[in-house]
Amino acid sequence: MNVFFEEEGHFKVASIMTEAQGSMQIESASGKRSKIKTNHVLMRFDEPLAGFMEAANQVAESFDIDFLWECCAEPEFSFEAFAQDYYGRQPTALEAAAIAIKLHSAPVYFNRKGKGRYKAAPAEILNAALAGLEKKRQLAEKMAGFVSQLKAHIMPDELMQKRDMLLYDPDKNSFEYKTLDVAAGEMHLNHLRLLHLCGAIPSVHDYHLGAFLREYFAKGSDFTSEQMTQAVVDATFDLPMADVEAFSIDDSTTTEIDDALSVKALDDGVTRVGIHIAAPALGIGIDSPLDCAAMQRLSTVYMPGHKITMLPETAIRPFSLDEGHVKPVLSLYLHVNPDWSIVHRDSKIELIKIADNLRHDELEPYFNETTLAADSGHPYWARLLFLFNLAESLEKTRGKYDPMKPPQLDYNFYVNDGKVSVVRRHRGSPMDKVVAELMIEANHQWGALLATHEVPGLYRAQNGGKVYMTTKAEPHQGLGVAQYAWSTSPLRRAVDLINQRQIISVVQSAEPAYPKSSGNLTTHMRNFELTYQAYSEFQMRMERYWCLQYLIQEQVHELQATVWRENLVRLDDLPYMTKVYGLPVLKAGTRVSLQVQEVDTLMMELRTKFLQVLEQEPAVDVPLAEADEDKDVEMA
Repeated sequence: MNVFFEEEGHFKVASIMTEAQGSMQIESASGKRSKIKTNHVLMRFDEPLAGFMEAANQVAESFDIDFLWECCAEPEFSFEAFAQDYYGRQPTALEAAAIAIKLHSAPVYFNRKGKGRYKAAPAEILNAALAGLEKKRQLAEKMAGFVSQLKAHIMPDELMQKRDMLLYDPDKNSFEYKTLDVAAGEMHLNHLRLLHLCGAIPSVHDYHLGAFLREYFAKGSDFTSEQMTQAVVDATFDLPMADVEAFSIDDSTTTEIDDALSVKALDDGVTRVGIHIAAPALGIGIDSPLDCAAMQRLSTVYMPGHKITMLPETAIRPFSLDEGHVKPVLSLYLHVNPDWSIVHRDSKIELIKIADNLRHDELEPYFNETTLAADSGHPYWARLLFLFNLAESLEKTRGKYDPMKPPQLDYNFYVNDGKVSVVRRHRGSPMDKVVAELMIEANHQWGALLATHEVPGLYRAQNGGKVYMTTKAEPHQGLGVAQYAWSTSPLRRAVDLINQRQIISVVQSAEPAYPKSSGNLTTHMRNFELTYQAYSEFQMRMERYWCLQYLIQEQVHELQATVWRENLVRLDDLPYMTKVYGLPVLKAGTRVSLQVQEVDTLMMELRTKFLQVLEQEPAVDVPLAEADEDKDVEMA
């Protein structure tokens, strides 16, 4: 006796060896023995096993499934009963098995209702299911065509219309994503590389920029017409005119000039130094369209060759301390004795004329470490020397003066027509020190002013190596000051604009713009911390992009680098760190030469091969943690 049974969704046949209650031992035509449950058996028969299933499958293929469906009545039925109706006689075991195989293979037409039992699908449900299957078939054909195009590095128009989704916000359930995924899998490429090969990423730079803009400037980086046209300046500011003229020191690419300086000798031997900060808080009202834009953007976004300003140009120009113009400023005056001690400080809101905008590249040859001893001939040399000596005194007061400290390198990126130049400059040069120390002094003293008058502000603090924002006047250990409130870049940072409003209220003996009971300060602070960190990470990412682009542009094949730790190295001439796989165990600070093997700006990857050791002894260097900590000095 033989059995026709179902096992794991498939039909099989075997001969019965022994049978017990609820189970039986069977043997297949190949001789394989096994045990099955009796309730898995659909039919018993005496016909030979050899070729039975092959013949049954062949007969099943000859059936017209639509005709079988039309032959079914509404009630559910067993396959054996249906086979008898179909043949009009008692079917053979082979014929019954063929019917079972066909019914089982078409679940759209016949719904399974139990062991060997089925029910014909209602017409409307069947038609809908068949339409769905046809749609899937057409989509499969379309996908196959698109995959072929992608493999030939051709981007189908339909996929190109979903380019933004595929690049930045992939929908894994979408037809376009599944098509791309199949093609990428067959080509053993990731999605981005394939899209790039197919021309969907014409500019790698714009791809990286687009990822950032999508998240932080989803509605575009342009300002609204209301924000652009809002009046921010009353040309008849009722403010006194300062009795000095000021000058600024900035990089040649700086267009938002926030700070300027002045030096005036008084009759009593005291020299008065002025720190003058652009005062947009005088013209941008809280909750105005401009203020809303500033509190949404929170900072100017910087990247090599481009920036997205916190304020529109129409709001920057009236306050930017551009040479030849009279501008409103918030000034901090330091009265300095000949021994560099400060005997008096006072803050004023006033108008001041900006005499000059000095630029780093033009000033540096006349004012550097080697020109401090004698007049270099620059018209500002004497004033700059005085400010430098004052800056060193302020640095000593903070406990941060260290003449033996190794020089730290900064890098400026200049991009013109897609070509980048990376210029090294030493952080802590005389002109850097002048600006940094005086800005630290202003942020320190204005933070103290707010704390003394119990007016809330936003402070930058550091404790135990951790830098954070707070609404309390807490020490900044890295800078060596009792409190530090960013206040010197109100055209570029929302925190500075907020603090400037608070400082002005103290100077004018007015109610604070943000009272103690206001929750806006805390909200703005939290938003700023998250956003500012994201902007900084984006700036670093774009600088890494341009470092890689520089290697391609200059056709660099060999690099020199310094071992940082394990297989991590820092390139000697670019602000770029990378892992070198296969690097031997070397001491931190060891200089090595590397062969450039691959530069990939899309995936932001640099692959190199170790060549040789250039310098066995560890080079003296500045830890990254310390350099990053000092960023607060640079960004003061």
